[in-house]
Amino acid sequence: MPKVYVAIIGAGGVGKSFISQLSAYALRSKKHTISTILISRSSKALLSKDYSGLNLTTWESDIVSSGSVKPPSFPDETLKFLTSAPGPVVLVDNTSSEAIAAEYPRFLSSGVHLVTPNKKGFSSSLDLFKAIYTASEAQNGGYVFHEATVGAGLPVLSTLKDLVDTGDEIVKIEGVFSGTMSYLFNSFAPLVPSGAEKPFSACVAEARELGYTEPDPRDDLNGLDVARKLTILARLSGLQVTEPTSFPIQSLIPKPLESAASAEEFLAGLAGFDGEMDKVKTAAEEEGAVVRYVGSLDVGKGEVSVGLRNFDIGSAVAGLKGSDNIISFYTRRYGERAMIVQGAGAGAEVTAMGVLSDLIKVLERLK
Repeated sequence: MPKVYVAIIGAGGVGKSFISQLSAYALRSKKHTISTILISRSSKALLSKDYSGLNLTTWESDIVSSGSVKPPSFPDETLKFLTSAPGPVVLVDNTSSEAIAAEYPRFLSSGVHLVTPNKKGFSSSLDLFKAIYTASEAQNGGYVFHEATVGAGLPVLSTLKDLVDTGDEIVKIEGVFSGTMSYLFNSFAPLVPSGAEKPFSACVAEARELGYTEPDPRDDLNGLDVARKLTILARLSGLQVTEPTSFPIQSLIPKPLESAASAEEFLAGLAGFDGEMDKVKTAAEEEGAVVRYVGSLDVGKGEVSVGLRNFDIGSAVAGLKGSDNIISFYTRRYGERAMIVQGAGAGAEVTAMGVLSDLIKVLERLK
């Protein structure tokens, strides 16, 4: 079977899950032999200098032992190593590094294929976004897939691509794009109140304890993560969105707490603003609705927005549970009845599944 070489940068939560899933897939693959030649963390790496492949069952112990080396410099040494492989190479970037994303065009133009859940390359400057696709589409350019940048393993980008490629017209895309925000508002303003609901600050603290938020919840509450996802969807729908901050983003961080010195200081002060969020929730209830944090993209008007909106209690968005995402595609063909993608939109296992599915797409396109 033809051999394909895989290089992995980032072996944390998502990276670990990806390596585990890749190891199992490699045993099942009947079309390709998969040889993993690099597993790199910030300070240590495993490198198969002769391209024979690393042991994916012992890599965690190997990388902390004397078998590990200092990661090759990025991008120069890494690119030289990958382009010297005796066959096609897929780079898997499991980081959230902007510096790594900035080098995507260079790797793609060198024929290295790319799969990644890293949103930075596709949601930062529009110039970088265009350069990535220009490099990929050039003669001998590498394939690029980034399904897991929006909705983890949910088929969001592939659904959008199918709609566009088959000639449908995207009218509007809206939904809950953050597992963190989904959990917060399903807890704070549930569809069926129990009478034991907690104030917003307590919901944020609970979400942090359960691992639904970043270590500093402000990184979720500022809305930028959702804005990056909307930027990606907008660009793939044909809108020239310059930056993820070029449209309205409603931050849920009270102004006086933006400069809090630590996450703990922020959480301690957040309780003082619970009254404001209670008013928002009550106003929605008086309309027979619930409040949710959503992203909305109106292609016809060229408008993108991220923030709080009220949804009728009979709507699909209002009925979400846990940390699920829901994305509704309104198109010319589907009319008023949206195509809906719903499910877990966060978590290492489902994100890794999205990355692996992209790797399989690359393999299917290789001769």
